[in-house]
Amino acid sequence: MRHEGFHGRAGFGERPALVVVDVNVGFTDPASPLVCDLDEVVAAIARLLEAFRGAALPVAFTTVAYDEAAAQAAAAFLDKVPALATLAAGSRWVEIDPRVAPLPGEPVYTKLWASAFFGTPFASFLASRGCDSLVVTGASTSGCVRATAVDALQHGYRVVVPREAVGDRNPAAHEANLYDIDTKYGDVVSLEEALAALQRTRSPAS
Repeated sequence: MRHEGFHGRAGFGERPALVVVDVNVGFTDPASPLVCDLDEVVAAIARLLEAFRGAALPVAFTTVAYDEAAAQAAAAFLDKVPALATLAAGSRWVEIDPRVAPLPGEPVYTKLWASAFFGTPFASFLASRGCDSLVVTGASTSGCVRATAVDALQHGYRVVVPREAVGDRNPAAHEANLYDIDTKYGDVVSLEEALAALQRTRSPAS
């Protein structure tokens, strides 16, 4: 269902960045209580990483990790989602999945809550690199992806979410949140649309 006045197209802008939200082992390993089925999502993200790196465009990652002090600060979140306690600082669960491992110089921001922006230097990273848009990928669609997309818009960025590059534990929640994002916060596009748009984007000469 579409409503008049919604579902506009904001586009990629001239200087997009890519953020890979919480594709850490704690969300991709079946042994984790937080696992999502992200194999196809990881493959899609790998293609986007190749394209962004090839165009010399900014790439950043987030993970979630709690030491004792962080667990105290985020106590309300941990009480709501007790499985988050799995993500102990220094454990393998907080490491980015090796299939999409960051390259040297690509930052990994550790967060305690949902949005990549909240309590991290991510906004400064985007501003310092002259970005005007953000391609949001990762997990979960109904949680940290949505929160990051909303915050990106509220920071003034054009938001793009490639459908195949985000995932959720609940298929209905995945679809509902993609609908909400596309209606009000960003452009939900296919992976192929995103890759084609990136081919038309060039990084400014350094």
